[in-house]
Amino acid sequence: MHKAIYLDRDGTLNVEIMYAHKAEHFKLLPGVIEGLKKLKKEYIFVVITNQSGIGRGIFKEEDMHKFNEKLLSELKKEGIEIKNIYYCPHVEEDLCKCRKPHTKYIKEAEKEFNIDVKNSWVIGDHPHDVEMGIKNGCKSVYLLTGHGSRHLEGLKNSKIEPDFIASNFLDAANFIIKNN
Repeated sequence: MHKAIYLDRDGTLNVEIMYAHKAEHFKLLPGVIEGLKKLKKEYIFVVITNQSGIGRGIFKEEDMHKFNEKLLSELKKEGIEIKNIYYCPHVEEDLCKCRKPHTKYIKEAEKEFNIDVKNSWVIGDHPHDVEMGIKNGCKSVYLLTGHGSRHLEGLKNSKIEPDFIASNFLDAANFIIKNN
């Protein structure tokens, strides 16, 4: 069985831009490459992302796919492989089962890649990332990048408790390695 890092996309790996979808706006956050390189020795990577801009008609799925291709290409240049990018194109009002914090995509990845979820981690900048991990028995790191700082007070007032709150991706990676 593989251990995995389930990664949010916007605000976790790449710079958060409202409804990020244009490949030319893609930019990795500082420390992401270094952190992923440290983690890849023991973990596989899967991205799970809510992309409600599709459901809102702000951009098309093909735009998101081009953005994702840019992400995959930049990471591949550094020897980093993302096994799959799972995305929810719906808005919250659709009440779908693929939108985080639902665990549909963690369960799909678990089957597809033979993942040991109990020894896997979720890293994200939104409380729903942490909640998704907790619901599925994963450990979690909440990032203060992206929307993280904005939602921190709400996280603290909720019953959602990450294993660690990190100021950036590299801090998250170092914590995971130390607490492996």
